[in-house]
Amino acid sequence: MEYNNNHGYSHHISNIKIDTSRLKRNQYTMSLLQEGQRLGVITDQKAYQIQVEMMQVLQQLIQRHTQGESSSVTTETAEGIMTSLLYATDAYALNFNNPEEALVHFNSESIKSIYSKGTELLHHYFEDTKRLYQEVKKIKLDVPVDAYQMTIDESLPVFMKHYDIIFEAQNTMASIDYPLAIDDIQLQGVFYIKQYLERLRLETRFCRFFSHQDLMYILINFGKISRFNYHIELFNIFELMINNAVFSLLSEGKANHVRISEVQFEQLNRILTASSATQRTEWIHEAFNQLQKSLQMEQPLMDYINLYKGELIQRVNNAATIGSFEMLIIREIKGHEKSIVFKLNENDRMSAIQMRSFLDHILQSDNTEEKVQLIRTHFVSLHDYLDLFQAGCLFNGDYEALFDTFEDLELAILAKIIFYEELREDTRDFSAIIDESMERENEWEIYYVRFMQLLENTRIKTIGDLLFEINYEDISFY
Repeated sequence: MEYNNNHGYSHHISNIKIDTSRLKRNQYTMSLLQEGQRLGVITDQKAYQIQVEMMQVLQQLIQRHTQGESSSVTTETAEGIMTSLLYATDAYALNFNNPEEALVHFNSESIKSIYSKGTELLHHYFEDTKRLYQEVKKIKLDVPVDAYQMTIDESLPVFMKHYDIIFEAQNTMASIDYPLAIDDIQLQGVFYIKQYLERLRLETRFCRFFSHQDLMYILINFGKISRFNYHIELFNIFELMINNAVFSLLSEGKANHVRISEVQFEQLNRILTASSATQRTEWIHEAFNQLQKSLQMEQPLMDYINLYKGELIQRVNNAATIGSFEMLIIREIKGHEKSIVFKLNENDRMSAIQMRSFLDHILQSDNTEEKVQLIRTHFVSLHDYLDLFQAGCLFNGDYEALFDTFEDLELAILAKIIFYEELREDTRDFSAIIDESMERENEWEIYYVRFMQLLENTRIKTIGDLLFEINYEDISFY
C-alpha cells in the first residue's frame, strides 16, 4: 500500500538530498523532520505547527485510552502512547520510495492525516503478518527443537492475539526465542514480526528441500559434536542444513545431500585449511551458485541465501585459521555399543501412586543399607531416580552408599546432567571439572560431586570416557 500520486498527492519534489545516515530507523519521523529543518525544507514555524498537531493527536488518543473519563494519564502511559503515535507516522514516512518525498508530504499534510494513514498501513501490515504466520504453520518442520516449535506454536500466537496498533504499536508483545540466520533486531512491533516470519518462511522452505531423515541426521550429530542437548539449545536449523549442503558440493557431492562422510570431512579439512582466503571465497561462491541452480530456488530464497553467504565465508576462514573444521562441518559421530543401566524411556517410570508409596517407605527407615536395597530393587528409571533425589528422602551417608552401588555408566549419565554447561563449554578433562567443581544448587548434586572427588583417578577417567557415548537426546531432564 502506497500513498502516491494515484491517491491524489501530486507534489513537486525539490532538489534536496537527505543524508540517510542521519535517519534513525526506530525514530524515523523525528530524525526526518530534524534533517528537514537542517536543510531548510521544514521552517521553524512549520516545525512548531507539527509539534502542536502531534500533541493534539496525542490528547485525543489519551482520551480514547481512558474512554473519555479523563484527559490525563501517567507520564509512562503518555510516553508509550506517543511512541505508538510516532510508530504510525514512521510507517507512513517509510512507505515512500525515498525520504525526500516523505518530507514533502510532512510539509503539506496535517499530522492527523498522516497518523490516520499510518495506522491504516499498520493494519495492512498486520493482516499480511497474520497470513504469513498461517503459511509458516502449514510448512512447519517436524523436528524436536523446543525453541523452533514453541516460537511458532506459542510465542507468535501471543503477538497475533494481543498486538495493539493504537496504543502499543511499537511493542512485539511476545518473546521470540528461535534465532534466525539473519535477523534485524533493531526493528520493532509489526515491522519486526512481519520480517521475522518472512525470513522464517524462507528458511523453512529451504530446509524442506531435504528429507526428514536428513534433518534429524544433522540435528543429532550436531548435538554430539557440540556436546549439548540440541532439543533445548538455541541455534538455527537453516544454517546447519545450508552449511552441509555447501560442504557436500565442495566435496563433489550433490546439492540435496547433507551427509558428510569421515573421508569427505578429512579431505575438506585438509584442502580448506591449506587454501588461501581468496580461493576459499571463490569456491564458496561457486557452491552457492550451484546450490541455487540444482535446487531450483525462487528469487526471494536466492536473495536471502546470498545474504547469508558472507557469514559462511567468515566462518570458513575462521575455521581455516585455527586449522580445524570440527565444529563447522557436521558428519556422523558413531557411538559405541553400550548397555544402559538406567532405563531412559518415559514409559519405564513409576506411577505417581507407586512413587509416593516408595518415598514413604524410604522416609520411615533409619537404616541406610535398607534404604539403598529398597531403592536398587525397585527403582529402574532415570526419571524416578531424579524424582527421588529431589524429594529430600536421603540424608548424608545415604547418598554415598547409594552412589557406591552405581555402575560407571550410571555415574556418567548423572554427570552428563549435572555438568551440562561445563561439558558444553569447558575444554578441561572430566577429572579437572570434578576437582574444581563449584558448589551446586541441589543437595543431591553436592553429594554426587563429593562422592566423585573421592574416587580413584583411573575410575574417574573411565567415567569421563563414557560421557561421550551418552547422547543428550536419550535423556529427559526432569
